[in-house]
Amino acid sequence: MASAPVTETESPRELTLRGVLLGAVLTVVFTAANVYLGLRIGLTFATSIPAAVISMAVLRTFAGATIQENNIVQTIASAAGTLSAIVFVLPGLVMIGWWSGFPYWQSVAVIAIGGVLGVMYSVPLRRALVTGSDLPYPEGVAAAEVLKVGAGVGGAEENRRGLAAVTVAGLLAAFYPLMTKLKLAPEGSAWTMKIGAGGTTFSAGFSLALVGVGHLVGLAVGIAMLAGIVISFVAILPVMTAGGPPAGTDMAAFVSTVFRAKVRFIGAGTIGVAAIWTLLRVIGPIVKGIAGAMAASRQRGAAGYESLELTERDLPIGLVGATIVVLMVPIAFLLAGFASGGPLAHVMGLSIAVSVVYVLIAGILIASVTGYMAGLIGASNSPVSGVGILAALGISLLLVLLVGRGGDAAATKALVAFALFVTALIFGVATISNDNLQDLKTGQLVGATPWRQQVALVLGVLFGAAVIPPILELLNTTFGFQGAPGAGPNALAAPQAALISAIAQGVLGGNLDWGLVGLGAAIGAVAIAIDAALTASKRGSLPPLAVGMGMYLPMDVTLLVIVGAVTGHLYNRWAERQKDPAFAERMGVLTATGLIVGDSLFNIVFAAVVAATNDPEVLALGKGFAAATPFGIALFAGIVGYAYWRMRRDASALVSG
Repeated sequence: MASAPVTETESPRELTLRGVLLGAVLTVVFTAANVYLGLRIGLTFATSIPAAVISMAVLRTFAGATIQENNIVQTIASAAGTLSAIVFVLPGLVMIGWWSGFPYWQSVAVIAIGGVLGVMYSVPLRRALVTGSDLPYPEGVAAAEVLKVGAGVGGAEENRRGLAAVTVAGLLAAFYPLMTKLKLAPEGSAWTMKIGAGGTTFSAGFSLALVGVGHLVGLAVGIAMLAGIVISFVAILPVMTAGGPPAGTDMAAFVSTVFRAKVRFIGAGTIGVAAIWTLLRVIGPIVKGIAGAMAASRQRGAAGYESLELTERDLPIGLVGATIVVLMVPIAFLLAGFASGGPLAHVMGLSIAVSVVYVLIAGILIASVTGYMAGLIGASNSPVSGVGILAALGISLLLVLLVGRGGDAAATKALVAFALFVTALIFGVATISNDNLQDLKTGQLVGATPWRQQVALVLGVLFGAAVIPPILELLNTTFGFQGAPGAGPNALAAPQAALISAIAQGVLGGNLDWGLVGLGAAIGAVAIAIDAALTASKRGSLPPLAVGMGMYLPMDVTLLVIVGAVTGHLYNRWAERQKDPAFAERMGVLTATGLIVGDSLFNIVFAAVVAATNDPEVLALGKGFAAATPFGIALFAGIVGYAYWRMRRDASALVSG
């Protein structure tokens, strides 16, 4: 006999005022840290896990705290934290000289509208890509494991060991970056070498979080990323650097410039084709998800809201659709105000209509693709900026069709600015969809109510939209951005914003090398064919998006993910031979989670210290330490080895005990 649905009165404490307030506080901290790091190094980190850890520590002091309430806190904080990736686009308006700062309400509007659209698009995708999918969602699973351990799910001894695994791994992961900030160990290592007539650079960023992510995503993704590395850094880069650097240019700097200016565009082409293929593959589940949401809406109308299981209660699909349509109105007004007086003025109505339709349709497609990417490799390592490149390409091409290329410099600048503004709206959709499905996966694993979590996601977007513009304005006033008019010697690089701006300028100015993008598309097609053949023969898979990631992202981001994927695979094979394989594998997940937690929390604290002191080397003590590199490599390897030895020991001890 089927069990009766859980009623609203039986639901656990979940969406509470104290949880919302704590999520708002964490939003300020995490968003500030991510904005700074995104502008400085071009990367941000997912904040779900550290938010969950902090929430459990705080709410534990209050009566009646539940795992679902802690989940709401991490949902709010992670939504706002990931929305800070808007710094990959919005600073471009300052860098091209269109804005001198960040007008508050205009910036809030573009961030908030894009983010809320991302939440709405994620509602039907939950059924398609979360509950109806076997995607790994590494960070979503990791966050759920942290919440379960904190709530005491499972036997007492198992949870004691699980909590110890997260704690010890977290301390290990925080210890190494502390040593790097003290200048006693390197943050990474790079070797530039000649290959044939050209050269390449092999690099690794020593981050325990990357090892943890690799463990969680699995071997297939790791191998695919390795294939992408080989294509970019062993095959393409040496060919494109043949003949060596110009006189007076360092070989390492030359190789780095070629990678950024040419090879990444090839990788973007691969990601584009893989993204389209991914969408075609998931379109069936997406349609089923939308149909399921509509069926749930009909069931709710016929039998009442209580007829649905608590864990199946999404926001009503009618409300979702209405919200999406209504948001197109302020988008139209924003774009009209932005385009007035420029080269689009004489086709204002048509250009605004085309742009609004583009935001609507591209938003749906990009939400699906970025959600799938998050499920495949995690929000932290998804190449969302690659999706931003595609969005910028799309709107730029539409503008060329509407009015041609800008002509003089002023007209071109106006068109580029408009393209960046539209891209910022779509990028908000991309970043939130990329993160939201991770959060909804966590919610699924801990028994959360989807509609409450979706409300929390909207709150996180609104909190993030409110705090991001003043942080951007502060950093613009204090440091400035490289390439922007009047930027000082300590200007922040904002590398992703610079790249996306260059894409728009290349298309609208007529100097983009389409051959590079086309080559990447061809490589993506080959990767798709290989993946299809492997899948059909049941010999494994080669996820094409992961190949594109390996090509597009710098090697110092991807290499340690591959190392983690290999070590995690070896550990899981060992776990399968144990008396309790599920527990042994769970210990691996918890240890990998701890590695992500420790690294993330340390980076948040350090970013806050740097922002407060305006000194990136505030902790530096060991400048000139001659043995830093060999010592650091040995220390890093030792930490990884000890972490895996400890997880095997603890998994074996509980079974034998």
